[in-house]
Amino acid sequence: MRFLDRISWSVALVLAVFLGAAPITPEPHLVEKLRMLVQGQLVRPLDMFDLAMHAAPIVLLVLKAWRSFGARGA
Repeated sequence: MRFLDRISWSVALVLAVFLGAAPITPEPHLVEKLRMLVQGQLVRPLDMFDLAMHAAPIVLLVLKAWRSFGARGA
């Protein structure tokens, strides 16, 4: 997981914010796709791919934080 160490915090934060919130109007895709997932309406492969693409930077940010701060406590 050294690639996580090579990604700067600023790049990870910008990616997470912009892709997590894009497009802002009428509703962010991530919110829309999560709502569809909870309601059981996330059935099209394109919607699943869209959820993965918009959630990936947030997952990357969480993994980077866990690797940076969680590893110190162990």
